[in-house]
Amino acid sequence: MAMMRLRREDPRVVGSFRLHRRLGAGGMGVVYLGSDRRGQRVALKVIRPDLAEDQEFRSRFAREVSAARRIRGGCTARLVAADLEADRPWFATQYVPGPSLHDKVAAEGPLAAAEVAVVGAALSEGLVAVHEAGVVHRDLKPSNILLSPKGPRIIDFGIAWATGASTLTHVGTAVGSPGFLAPEQVRGAAVTPATDVFALGATLAYAAMADSPFGHGSSEVMLYRVVHEEAQLRGVPDALAPLLRACLAKDPEERPSTLQLSLRLKEIAAREAQGLSDVRPPAPRQEQHERPTGRLAEEYAEQRTQRRAAPGTPPPRTGPPRTNGSRDGGPRTGGGSKTGGARTGGSRPSAPRGTRGSSGRPGPRSGTGRQGPRTTGTRLRPANPRLLRQRLFVFVVVTLLVALGIAAAQGCQGPARGLGDVRQEQGVSDVRQGPGSGS
Repeated sequence: MAMMRLRREDPRVVGSFRLHRRLGAGGMGVVYLGSDRRGQRVALKVIRPDLAEDQEFRSRFAREVSAARRIRGGCTARLVAADLEADRPWFATQYVPGPSLHDKVAAEGPLAAAEVAVVGAALSEGLVAVHEAGVVHRDLKPSNILLSPKGPRIIDFGIAWATGASTLTHVGTAVGSPGFLAPEQVRGAAVTPATDVFALGATLAYAAMADSPFGHGSSEVMLYRVVHEEAQLRGVPDALAPLLRACLAKDPEERPSTLQLSLRLKEIAAREAQGLSDVRPPAPRQEQHERPTGRLAEEYAEQRTQRRAAPGTPPPRTGPPRTNGSRDGGPRTGGGSKTGGARTGGSRPSAPRGTRGSSGRPGPRSGTGRQGPRTTGTRLRPANPRLLRQRLFVFVVVTLLVALGIAAAQGCQGPARGLGDVRQEQGVSDVRQGPGSGS
């Protein structure tokens, strides 16, 4: 709420309150920011001198203040003090920090459907308490709704009716807020709680469209539209349009009650909030590796080229090259270069044995030959200890079986060769004895 310095003609003390700033001025009087001895801040309205001399106004003002004392609810500015017998009657209500609904919409544009429904539900609930106290606001409009950190608050309830701004005997006899007056107010008929429902519907339509549902123009034109033309709700969200159109019905009997309106708006607020959470796109999945850019992208492309040239090399990974332990992230080129990555070239004529990456661990060997130079982007998968034990057991068993087979084969060949030699020697001895040789 905008504040202005006190003028020379403004009082400095009213009752037990010290005045600090001007909060605004209207057809009824001036509103000041004040505080009591305990530091409690209040919004204090002082009646204009010409109205203070009108006894009929004083009596109406007294009735309205008495009714306001009975209102209990968190959606209204609580009445703190009043003096009806002063030369210039005044009353003080609890100060509500925050902009008015009119100022917020004018500065930031129309509100979302869910936010309009939340504000409307709170205001409807507040009007239930106002109507239970026997009071009809009669001048509900965006500038009379303050958006405090604890929720919306209704101010200036029941006071505008006493000034004649919203109680008209015929069209054009007073100046008020014609875009938010009910048809029965324009005709001069009795006001009821349904009158506030009409004003609340026009107020919520303004919050959703940033414009009056009856357009713009002179007071006479606006009041004529309120009585004879339908409200224009083209900019109102579909979730709210049917309900607001019911609130703006010409016949008070066709409008919903404040309790029905509060319950319906709460349902819309919950549904719209759920719809926003469903429409909200899911959070992007965190990829294991992000796509490299800039210099890393160039190094990655160079490493892929090297890997394609090396035989028996598995396909490259999709992640960026690792640079753990390298100084500038690039591949090692030349025999004595220490720029990180695999060594290429150098004094060795063949592919290096167990090529080492940036972590210093030897690379794996392929089935047809030894692996070529590893890029810094590859990573060895950890071995399975159980699988290694199984393979070791099989290897030992096979080795033992082969050794036993070889030993058995050698044992069989030894005696066979000895028997052959004996037979051969026996044959030689037989030949030597021959026929005719004997003992």
